[in-house]
Amino acid sequence: MNDHAFTFNDAALVARADGTLWWPQERLLCVSDLHLGKSERIARKGGNLLPPYETQDTLWRLEAAIAAVQPERVICLGDSFDDITAAQSVPDEARRSLMHLQAGREWIWIEGNHDPGPVDIGGTHRDEVTVGPLTFRHITDGKTIGEVSGHYHPKASVRGAGFARACFLMDRRKLILPAFGAYTGGLSVGHTALRSLFAAEGLAILTGKRALPVPLSACLRR
Repeated sequence: MNDHAFTFNDAALVARADGTLWWPQERLLCVSDLHLGKSERIARKGGNLLPPYETQDTLWRLEAAIAAVQPERVICLGDSFDDITAAQSVPDEARRSLMHLQAGREWIWIEGNHDPGPVDIGGTHRDEVTVGPLTFRHITDGKTIGEVSGHYHPKASVRGAGFARACFLMDRRKLILPAFGAYTGGLSVGHTALRSLFAAEGLAILTGKRALPVPLSACLRR
């Protein structure tokens, strides 16, 4: 078993090793911070020219995640595109890939700070959505119980586990997903911005070859 099953606000969830969140009872797959088109946006803004393959690589991995569980609903937790222009400039091949992934299932784009507006690539656009005991939004409000969000791109490392890995972060009130995009960086769980959000008994679930749950207190500060 490479994934980590757990209960959050009475919902039986699975943190998958690939960084997606699976809710079997609802046949719902959740993914955060795809940042599609990041290389194009950086080049457009005069930054370094990065190999323009991250969008298709991210979509290939998303396709594999969807094929593994066959969800009936997919929720993308915001910052799915690196900005609105990137969303409007998605290459035809990537657009076809997205339309293929959306076929036969409900697809929800949650509004993010990078993509605060509707996209014309199928699916529905929402500020947030509540399903049963869980509320899905891009950035935590720090108050809602049963909240699932993204935005922070958390990463953690523990002794013996090598380099820092993208990770889920959770406590009794909130759950933050790792960034899924190929060119996304990460924020250490030791950073004040994240430490201040979680209770002392918080848990990090590292992604990689397998989902590894560790107490937040055991994560190295970097």
